[in-house]
Amino acid sequence: MDFLKDLGIHSQNNGVSTGIKWIESNGPIIESFSPVDGKLIASVSTTDKAAYEKLINQSKEAFKEWRNWPAPKRGEIVRQVGVALRDKKASLGKLVSYEMGKSLQEGLGEVQEMIDICDFAVGLSRQLYGLTMHSERPSHRMYEQWHPLGIVGIISAFNFPVAVWSWNAALAWVCGNTTVWKPSEKTPLCGIAIFEIIKEVFTENNVPEGVNCLVQGGRELGEWMSNDQRIQLISATGSTRMGKAVSAAVGARLGKSILELGGNNAILISEHADLDMSLIGAVFGAVGTAGQRCTSTRRLIIHEKVYDQFKEKLVKAYKQIKIGDPLDTQNHMGPLIDTDAVKMYLQAIEDGKKQGCNYIVEGAVLSGPGYESGCYVTACIAEAKNDFSIVQHETFAPILYLMKYNNLDEAIAIQNGVPQGLSSAIMTLNMREAEKFLSQTGSDCGIANVNIGTSGAEIGGAFGGEKETGGGRESGSDAWKAYMRRQTNTINWSDKLPLAQGIKFDF
Repeated sequence: MDFLKDLGIHSQNNGVSTGIKWIESNGPIIESFSPVDGKLIASVSTTDKAAYEKLINQSKEAFKEWRNWPAPKRGEIVRQVGVALRDKKASLGKLVSYEMGKSLQEGLGEVQEMIDICDFAVGLSRQLYGLTMHSERPSHRMYEQWHPLGIVGIISAFNFPVAVWSWNAALAWVCGNTTVWKPSEKTPLCGIAIFEIIKEVFTENNVPEGVNCLVQGGRELGEWMSNDQRIQLISATGSTRMGKAVSAAVGARLGKSILELGGNNAILISEHADLDMSLIGAVFGAVGTAGQRCTSTRRLIIHEKVYDQFKEKLVKAYKQIKIGDPLDTQNHMGPLIDTDAVKMYLQAIEDGKKQGCNYIVEGAVLSGPGYESGCYVTACIAEAKNDFSIVQHETFAPILYLMKYNNLDEAIAIQNGVPQGLSSAIMTLNMREAEKFLSQTGSDCGIANVNIGTSGAEIGGAFGGEKETGGGRESGSDAWKAYMRRQTNTINWSDKLPLAQGIKFDF
């Protein structure tokens, strides 16, 4: 395939890099199979302990130089990375689609997110602002400034195989940190492609070797990183189960972490909603990326007055969903990531039936020409109650649960009545409903939208959630502060040494 050649992907690939050089490693081989057609794309060597130690030490040394580059100069490197990504957008978008299974439009959109965060980070490189404060002591000045942390470890998930890395890396770099990235073992080639794209930028600008590092592997490698005191910050995206393990390991050594974990996102459909617009948001939120986004719409909470009407629209829309090769732009939904995900999808449907779910659009595994990989399933809809255990659980698949509500307080209680707290939305043309949903008595999620769906966050805003979603923030706003340490400074420019709080210490 031409896009693989364009990105420097071979049948056998080294998966360990200091950003400029590839390091030999004798770790087990990962074989990347496409969920699109079930074919082997390429194999990747993973990181053994010797290669890991070499790479971490290289990153530690690189930090000593990189932190002293002026922040705007670091921003210029990120600007050039953004240019390189623009040049390879088409090929990289195709790789994301082919290796992960999301639609080509979503694959290209994910690369655009990378470009956008680079643009954001370039501006940020001149805006790492501190504050000045008035001292209670005469002839004293107080201010605060921000310093880089050191090595930032990035553990990303398969569903956004490149964008989430960029959210972290672009900010970490302009803040003066070095990065070590472990992509998902399910999408290792996307990581290699990124490093091939930006290697030339780093080489031409004499960026210290080790600023941008890549490691490959599974759970054991993530444990090495989480327990490594040389890594000051771990930013991990994945399941709540994984996040709890990372949090415990990093917390035990008093390290810092950013956790972006599970979501169980709902859209409230008000009696005052524009139902046609609501339909678009609900369907895309539920079937986009085959329901494998952390922001995917899992629940629709619909006012009883419009419930039957909206349900009818929804069922009709689901019958029009085209499922197939995600590289074909005529298709709306591609495959699940692998056959293990298919098994979880089927088990969730079975569990739902046992618990009382009424499936109004049945789920099934597709077979026949075009579905040889065994990873294609249909999007399904079930009427359910919010307290069903299957509804309380995040299933990474296109399963949508419908439930009724009578008044807004009840709807908000249902929305908030799950362990996760990532994204939420209300569809309404009633200003009072919208404002209440966004108020302190409304949604308890990190993201709350009005008249748009639960997915499709922009990089300008901080991304993240509450409760079992982890509480971390990435991307825009002031999320950069998580990648730096705050230092308060007091300067005495008088010829005396007065103490704070009026304390006297004379001798």
